[in-house]
Amino acid sequence: MQQDLDQFSVTEAVLEQMSKTPDARLKQIMESLVKHAHAFARDVDLKPEEWLAGIAFLTEVGKTCTPSRQETILLSDTLGFSALVNILAANRQQAKSTDPSLLGPFYRAAAPLKQLGETIATKIDAPEIQFYGQVVDADGKGVPHAEITVWQTDAHGYYDMQIHGEDEMDHRAKFITDENGRYHFRSVRPLGYYIPMDGPVGRMINAQLRHGCRPAHTHFLIGAEGYEELVTSLYFGYDQYIGTDTVFGVSKSLIIMPEMDANAPIPGMEAVRYDFTIAPARAGGSGRVGADPSQLVKA
Repeated sequence: MQQDLDQFSVTEAVLEQMSKTPDARLKQIMESLVKHAHAFARDVDLKPEEWLAGIAFLTEVGKTCTPSRQETILLSDTLGFSALVNILAANRQQAKSTDPSLLGPFYRAAAPLKQLGETIATKIDAPEIQFYGQVVDADGKGVPHAEITVWQTDAHGYYDMQIHGEDEMDHRAKFITDENGRYHFRSVRPLGYYIPMDGPVGRMINAQLRHGCRPAHTHFLIGAEGYEELVTSLYFGYDQYIGTDTVFGVSKSLIIMPEMDANAPIPGMEAVRYDFTIAPARAGGSGRVGADPSQLVKA
């Protein structure tokens, strides 16, 4: 028999219609989503014009996505949602690893493979620094032939995608550790930057009176056969926004400072020494929070 729905019974009616979902995980996720979404609307007494504004906002977020820009991931990042998913993924690991950070909206697959010691920049227009260290397992043993993908802004605070779109790759590279898990490469000091402020997410940030800045950092994506993929970043401690990252990606353990280091592979150049720990692989899919924007648009 048809019943008149009120602000509480409508939630139960939706859950009832979804109750026969055969995929148990999909059923769990959708039931929780409906309960929380309905509770949110009741909590703020959501008005029709506000609901419509939200629909328009999400529609624009989707339309802003291109093969070189991922506005939806940016929205997730700026709401701390990506950071939360990262934390939950790390909590499921069976062994301790280096703290994760965000893949971010500027990741690109198929970075060029380079030899250890080479620079990730196609054109060097600022003083160089070097990164070096070792990829190790939970027991501190070096992981040979681990794959390290690196990307960052240039010295002026721009990713290649913001300058060249899909046409060129710069300040990106892939390296393979040696037989002892060691790595080293050259780069320039990346500059902190504003997230893209010319779209719907930028307007949201401005409306909230947030600065919209990320502290200077270098991304690392590290993988090896038999190990959990590690997505992390190293953050430069001198940056003014190190404590107020607009996407909540900074952990204390990931803050670094370039300095002269007599043990560094390249004499006379400032260095960052950092050893990454990766955990054994486990069942349950990828722990990667993010994707190449071009792959998502194609999907």
